[in-house]
Amino acid sequence: MDVIATALEGVWKIELARSRDERGWFVRTFDAAAFAALGLNTHWDVAGEAHNARAGTVRGLHFQRDPHGETKLIRCTRGAAYDVLADVRPGSPTYGRWEAFELREDADVALYAPPGIAHGYQTLRDDTVVHYLISAPYAPDAAAGYRYDSASLAIPWPLAPTAISERDRALPLFEPLDIDA
Repeated sequence: MDVIATALEGVWKIELARSRDERGWFVRTFDAAAFAALGLNTHWDVAGEAHNARAGTVRGLHFQRDPHGETKLIRCTRGAAYDVLADVRPGSPTYGRWEAFELREDADVALYAPPGIAHGYQTLRDDTVVHYLISAPYAPDAAAGYRYDSASLAIPWPLAPTAISERDRALPLFEPLDIDA
């Protein structure tokens, strides 16, 4: 397992090592000792998956406000997704910036996103599943997000959107001074 810093403060790309033999394969998707050595979260309250039927589906950009901020460990376990992490922490040196990663079932990559990083993705294939480990329980009053098409972020989504929830369509646009949305 290689844990690699990204361009966003506190966001890590985790390259997993798949071992193969005549039986198939095994991949370690989390290692508490490796995470602790880097000062990363090692406690997960929630594990979840999101199934997306159609390529082009957009989810996000979601996060939870303090004091219910979430650290997320994100993987694609089926299909492929264009995964976007956006820094919405006003005191962060990378505030207002985003980075995208292609996650695929065969790529053995995970993303680590600390609290204050908004997360979203667009599926690149039909029948895509994204798996999460989340450090805090869902708190509906703390749920927040920004629209996927915020001009100030200018994220170049690879496909025309095919499905977006009404909730996500109603999210506010990200404006660098609009930090309390």
